[in-house]
Amino acid sequence: MKPEPKKPEDVIPTYDREGAQWAQSRDRRLTERPWLDRALAVAPHPKGRKRVLDLGCGAGRPIAEYLLDRGCMVTGVDASRPMIELFAKVVPRAIALHADMRGLKLSETFDLILAWDSFFHLPPDDQRAMFRTFADLAGPGAALLFTSGPHAGEATGRVGDSDVYHASLDPGEYSALLDDAGFDVLGYWPEEPACEGHTIWLARRR
Repeated sequence: MKPEPKKPEDVIPTYDREGAQWAQSRDRRLTERPWLDRALAVAPHPKGRKRVLDLGCGAGRPIAEYLLDRGCMVTGVDASRPMIELFAKVVPRAIALHADMRGLKLSETFDLILAWDSFFHLPPDDQRAMFRTFADLAGPGAALLFTSGPHAGEATGRVGDSDVYHASLDPGEYSALLDDAGFDVLGYWPEEPACEGHTIWLARRR
């Protein structure tokens, strides 16, 4: 008998429960660095330090730490209260906001928006709606860096000792959604071997 598939509404409770353990075991080799560097290279900085919005920021290590060390101003957003409290402790130089990325409204825009290993926890319709949110939060010329699945469908991942929901749209639909939201695709790396099989998107706001 197959186990019951995980549901998107279970994602936040799963991170509430498993997040601290997951953060301790998180790979800190920063295999993401080449893509973070690419995004930083194209992100504007009209006010000096680059303003980065990290959606689904988790505990902040190693990505937010790296961005802060690169001189960025980082705002982390996570829907799990235990995770954002851990983020605030791990990277006290950053701004920590307990909020859901879906429909997020803030009083400022950003030079780089990051949704690494977080965006793919949203169900398909919520992912589609996020592109308007990305556009609203992006300043002129802002970079957008996110990970997805390699093809349309739902899957089950793992956080700590628990299964967790994942979903993806088709790459062609992501391209169309980015274009409709005013972003140009700068790079697409499906199941990138140099980054542990992540499927990575880099785009820039027109």
